[in-house]
Amino acid sequence: MATTHFGFQTVDEQEKAKHVRSVFDSVAPKYDVMNDLMSAGLHRIWKRYTITVANPQPGQQVLDIAGGTGDLSRAFARRVGPTGRVVHTDINEAMLREGRNRLLDEGLVLPTMVCDAEKLPFADNSFDLVSVAFGLRNMTHKEQALSEMRRVLKPGGKLLVLEFSRVAKPLEKAYDWYSFNVLPKLGQMVAGDAHSYQYLAESIRMHPGQEELRQLMKSVGFGHVDVHNLSAGVVALHVGIKC
Repeated sequence: MATTHFGFQTVDEQEKAKHVRSVFDSVAPKYDVMNDLMSAGLHRIWKRYTITVANPQPGQQVLDIAGGTGDLSRAFARRVGPTGRVVHTDINEAMLREGRNRLLDEGLVLPTMVCDAEKLPFADNSFDLVSVAFGLRNMTHKEQALSEMRRVLKPGGKLLVLEFSRVAKPLEKAYDWYSFNVLPKLGQMVAGDAHSYQYLAESIRMHPGQEELRQLMKSVGFGHVDVHNLSAGVVALHVGIKC
């Protein structure tokens, strides 16, 4: 059987989705609180920057993959307005439920569905924008997922991939110490789950770096890919255009 990585572990490909689902089932109730604590609130700035670069227009069709608790879906919905549409998706039902409830509390009723990014249930050329924030690294077959994202984009449409990446060299040691010593302890204190945040630190190291991901996006057919390093490379925004 084919194998893949789950953090630093090697697991059967068919088992990875189950392991990832278990992580996000566990962290869903405290996901937003932990994001604020882990990033000192920077994740909000990274997401705002993503929306600015996406530049959504009234009436556009947007697909938010791995949309989780709905931060990007909410921002997109406000920009595309009542004539547009934002589809809020995630493979994890617990995360999706948290996001749907938050959106409903704010008066936003969006199409919401459990959805596997490697097998998107949408027609070709359906969306002006596709986004995936902090979700690509958890996907087993990244190339397949990126191909699906390109397929459902309209010609000229944008894919926005916001993800942890390779931090600048002078910061590597400090970042590693924080990731493997502070994050699990913080996860245990706040979410009662050190293991899931150990996985987070490991999964970041196993994810392709800036240039590797840019080349992967080009290999599946994106004609142009820009890379925006944020916070010294802790996070990178990759923007692919479907030509």
